[in-house]
Amino acid sequence: MENHVEQQESCDTLSARDQRALILHLLYAADSFDYQVSLDAIVDNFSRGFDCIIEPTSALVLQAQAIIDAYAELDEQIKPLLDNWKFERVGCVTRIILRMAIWELAHTQLDHSIVINEAIELAKGYAESDAHKFINGVLDKWVKEHKEIKV
Repeated sequence: MENHVEQQESCDTLSARDQRALILHLLYAADSFDYQVSLDAIVDNFSRGFDCIIEPTSALVLQAQAIIDAYAELDEQIKPLLDNWKFERVGCVTRIILRMAIWELAHTQLDHSIVINEAIELAKGYAESDAHKFINGVLDKWVKEHKEIKV
């Protein structure tokens, strides 16, 4: 009898879009536990539960940890951008997508149009209906207030 052991696939081989989706899931889990459970424990559970190796030192885990570490600061950047909305009324997934996108806008060299488009696509797949329009408006406003326009 042949001993067949399937190789787990590394999450580092995922596309950038799929890595963002994984980061969203990690952040959602952390938020669900009110940030009282370590990201390492969440990553370990995801690795076992989804049969995918998520290296604790991978770029996606480091990014998720950076967003977790800065979530209160990111929320303070989001609040003034919410015209006629209370922050508490913004859906959980929408808040997380906004945190992710603003962190990326502030800490990476990616063009703002790519970051906004990726946030919109995450919202279409995971957030409330029409949240992508809301996210687009909030991020566009953030870019206008915080970034120099590249010509």
